[in-house]
Amino acid sequence: MATMEEPLNSTIHPACLQEPPLAIDVIKQLDMFGFCLYAMLTFMSCISLLLYLEQCVYIYKKLPYSRKTTIIWINGAAPVIATMSCFGMWIPRAVMFTDMTSNCYFAVVVYKVLVLMIDELGGSNYFLERFSGETFRINTGPCCCCCVCLPRVPMSRKMLFLLKLGALQYAILKTVLSVLAIVLWTNGNFDLADLEITGAAIWLNPFIGVLTIISLWPVAIVFMNTNSLLRSLNIVPKYAMYQLILVLSQLQTSIINILALDGTIACAPPFSSQARGSMLSQQMMIMEMFIITLVTRFFYRRTYNTLPSVAHDNNQNIKIALQGAHVEHDV
Repeated sequence: MATMEEPLNSTIHPACLQEPPLAIDVIKQLDMFGFCLYAMLTFMSCISLLLYLEQCVYIYKKLPYSRKTTIIWINGAAPVIATMSCFGMWIPRAVMFTDMTSNCYFAVVVYKVLVLMIDELGGSNYFLERFSGETFRINTGPCCCCCVCLPRVPMSRKMLFLLKLGALQYAILKTVLSVLAIVLWTNGNFDLADLEITGAAIWLNPFIGVLTIISLWPVAIVFMNTNSLLRSLNIVPKYAMYQLILVLSQLQTSIINILALDGTIACAPPFSSQARGSMLSQQMMIMEMFIITLVTRFFYRRTYNTLPSVAHDNNQNIKIALQGAHVEHDV
């Protein structure tokens, strides 16, 4: 058996069995096309970051305080992922850390999207007043899109709390598990390529996947039941951009990593199969997030206008208060 394996191992380039190369090794192996490609992708990530900073200034000046933080967080999803992908492209050994940073940021964005929809409807208190007694359809993706027999659930303060908690848990636990993964990695216990039952990655990654699905469900429930009221605020394309970032940053990256681990993506010295798959994923992510940054900037670049129904209710409250004041004056 040893004599059969020896020729097989001798045909494998040593770089295919090594860890990702250093940044200096990446620069040394670049030809003219590779250098132009890396320069163009770096330029795209820088433009994405600059556009985001300019958008933050616009949001700070034009939008009300209650929505500034939420919209700034959501707008930062694509630029942050593009910037982290640029770092991962130039420094392949930092890919695990850049991916964890992007994923932790996006975990907060999932919760912020839910908060944004509630705030656009007037905030938690007005949301409860408006939908109190109404029933919400909960057979939505990604958990129960096929469970058409699920009953509609009445909206209440407890229900709203559970929806917020379902989205918030991912933002908290994702960060905690990422820190745990880094601690285990420093001790040699965490390796994304280690799929043995004794490895930490085979336990942490599926658990994080379950947390992700649970967090997406409350956001989908609120969107499916309120999007008709928020169409004037471009909530459908905003939600579509959020979903697109989710698919590209999570599903696309996972597919490429699986292909790399399977050996479908061949190694190309100084990159091993896994390092080359990560490099391709980072490059694709930069281009995709650059386009999403431009599109998202268009949808959020507006002066805030209160929803017609909210404005009408506020006017009614003012009229009632004025009538009460006149009655007291007459008395």
